[in-house]
Amino acid sequence: MNDLTPRSRRRLSRRRREDLAYRLAVGGGVAAVVAVAGIVLAVAGLVGSWLPILAIIVAAVCGLVFRRTVSG
Repeated sequence: MNDLTPRSRRRLSRRRREDLAYRLAVGGGVAAVVAVAGIVLAVAGLVGSWLPILAIIVAAVCGLVFRRTVSG
């Protein structure tokens, strides 16, 4: 408790938050489609299993950051 002054948290403007949320929604949606298609192709033996796993991780991260962006 050396410094009792409140930290100034620079918030993004509403427009920038909207842009970020839009990009996260589109990116997460594309990653989810790639994950589903990758799972189908992995079951068929055409691609490795790393592609769907990576796409699922990307979609989850986009979803979490999206929720944090649009909440409060």
